[in-house]
Amino acid sequence: MDDTTSDFGAPPPVNWPVLVLAKLGTIEIAVAELRSRQTVREWYSTHELAELLGKAEFTTREWCRLGRIYAEKRLSGRGASKAWVISHEELLRIQREGLLPLDAGTDRACRRPPP
Repeated sequence: MDDTTSDFGAPPPVNWPVLVLAKLGTIEIAVAELRSRQTVREWYSTHELAELLGKAEFTTREWCRLGRIYAEKRLSGRGASKAWVISHEELLRIQREGLLPLDAGTDRACRRPPP
């Protein structure tokens, strides 16, 4: 075998270095995205939680407001307003057990103390 044939007997494409570099760029982008997804944080915003769970941010804010998940209000750096934050432990609980049940006859969830 010489430089003009590949392992399969066909000649390599003329622009193979360009193709390899393009594929490498795609792989690097995918690895960076996976790395950012796998970063474990202590607290998540409603936007981050929505992305992790594949839901709309409005939905995760409503879950917080209705008590369907354990969440806290903390200063968000936007003046005096507070924003919902959700702990990593709560994210794992949601993935494992789902939402907290609603109380019968109300639009609020049954509250139990966080683990």
